[in-house]
Amino acid sequence: MLSEILLGGGVATAGGLLGFFISKKITNANFDIYTDLAKAKASAIENEAHMLLQKSHLKSQEIELEALKQYESAKDRAKEDLNQRENDVILKEQNFKRYKQNEERRIQEEASVSNAKRIDLERNEKSLNSLKRKYEEKINEAVHAIEHSAGMTQEEAKVVLLEKVEEKSRAEISHIVRRYENEAKREAQKRANYILAQATSRFAANFASERLTNSVYLESDELKGRIIGKEGRNIKALETLMGVDIIIDETPNAILISSFNLYRRAIATKTLKLLIEDGRIQPARIEEIFDKVTEEFEASILSEGEELLADMNIGVMHPELIKLIGRLRYRASYGQNALAHTLEVAHLAGMMASEMGGDPILAKRAGLLHDIGKSLTHEHDGNHVDLGVEICNRYNEHSVVINAIYAHHGHQEIESIECGAVCAADALSAARPGARREVLESFLKRVTEIEEIASQHTGVKQAYAINAGREVRVIVNAILINDDEAVLIAREIAKEIQERVQYPGEIKVNVIRESRAVEFAR
Repeated sequence: MLSEILLGGGVATAGGLLGFFISKKITNANFDIYTDLAKAKASAIENEAHMLLQKSHLKSQEIELEALKQYESAKDRAKEDLNQRENDVILKEQNFKRYKQNEERRIQEEASVSNAKRIDLERNEKSLNSLKRKYEEKINEAVHAIEHSAGMTQEEAKVVLLEKVEEKSRAEISHIVRRYENEAKREAQKRANYILAQATSRFAANFASERLTNSVYLESDELKGRIIGKEGRNIKALETLMGVDIIIDETPNAILISSFNLYRRAIATKTLKLLIEDGRIQPARIEEIFDKVTEEFEASILSEGEELLADMNIGVMHPELIKLIGRLRYRASYGQNALAHTLEVAHLAGMMASEMGGDPILAKRAGLLHDIGKSLTHEHDGNHVDLGVEICNRYNEHSVVINAIYAHHGHQEIESIECGAVCAADALSAARPGARREVLESFLKRVTEIEEIASQHTGVKQAYAINAGREVRVIVNAILINDDEAVLIAREIAKEIQERVQYPGEIKVNVIRESRAVEFAR
């Protein structure tokens, strides 16, 4: 049993060793095969790389040859171009030398000609001076002969001659002025009529004349005694505090508040109405109500100015100027409300500036501020023109606005379309019938002064101011004054009136020249 086991073990061991050697042999054989295959592939790759290297070497040689060819070709072209440029430079240099020689030759010839002309000119100048001396001698001989025969010296004759020339020239100048003035009028009349018609038809403002008194309604006449107060202390306090005159007369259920200052009069009217409603009329209460009303008015004029500025759409403006615009409602000139006049001028100026190709916004702004100085005339010294310019300069307003303030009263010349529109609109607003009222004394003074100015001119027989002082008719001597001189007289009278007389709007000067032949049948 044991022997069988040992035999089996030996056979197994022998079989295992045999299998091991067989598998090792097979493995070695396979390894040799793989080694041979790898060597073959490596050899093939090496041969392929060698062939590629040879091809790249050949390709680089071809590229190098091509580049060399191109270099040689470019080199040849550059040499040819350089040669050509050298030839051009040489040619131009030769041409320049020839041109220089020609110019030098021409300059020499001109110099010789100039010298010859200079010599001739000097010779002619000498002979001219000689002739001039002879001419002066002859003139002096003629002057002495004329003086001897005429009995006048040379200076006396010169004065007479200048007077005659001046007289003749005046007639010629007047004729030329008249001709060109008529031509200008014909050309401008249609355009001016169109602009004015467009502006005035698009804007028509209602007129409201300003009075000097306000009326306050009373429920009963018993309130008059309370307003007067014990020994008149209430009415004295009212008049002293508000700067107005309170008129209490026999008019039933009414009292009058009188003042030339619209602003103070409006505040006084409002204060008195509130006191009557409150019923407590005594000095302390009067001061309290007056202060309250004054604050309300100050706030309301600023608010009203802001609303007007927004409606006009003319841009941003300093608050102080806005406040002064609102205050214009309580100012009047010749009975015309200043704010109504200002708005009318602003709208008309904007329309006319637009028609004439100007800036309508700037024209409206200048029209709105042209009388801004009137808001300050009751509180400050000076005329409203200077005050308006000062306040507008302080707040950096446009130069056109400053020019309009000056020009609408003739303190400056008109420098722009917008300023011209403002001046025309101001004249239209002030001169239309019913716009302004004047006291009789100032009216008579102005009319008399206009007639005196017209009557002082040479050749004027009579002068009449008509149409409420807005027109003056001047009758001249037809023998002394011709038609052309009549134009100059009209211009001179108008200029003198403009310089010496203060008036609203414009004054028309009519110079009438006529001759009459009168005979009687008996």
